Amino acid sequence: MEKYITDERTGLRYELIGEIYYIAGDDEPETEQEPIGIWGQRHLRFIKEHNLSLYLELLMTGKLNGYLADIDRQAEEMFIRLMEDMAHMEGVTEQLKSHNQMGWVAKMNNIKQRAFEAIDRVIIFK
Repeated sequence: MEKYITDERTGLRYELIGEIYYIAGDDEPETEQEPIGIWGQRHLRFIKEHNLSLYLELLMTGKLNGYLADIDRQAEEMFIRLMEDMAHMEGVTEQLKSHNQMGWVAKMNNIKQRAFEAIDRVIIFK
């Protein structure tokens, strides 16, 4: 099946969603899209499963890619800031890394997991 079809009678353009359904879309398919990282992809999966009306509205208005890119940017900035702040507050430094590598790795993994959970609660699954 073709990705895009145009109804010659009405002039409407339809986009193939999945393998079966066509949904009315923009006159022109998006040509230039911003890259979507892990955070944007996780949020996309969430809104497809739990907020289908938002997903379809963004898709049909052509704003889905920009919305997901913005979510991805916000989450990545928050992740970096949280990692740095938590590491500083808990005294996880390069000096600890050189003296006790396994202890440093354990602490950084713990900080990373907590940062992931915070971003999930605040940005991804809201």
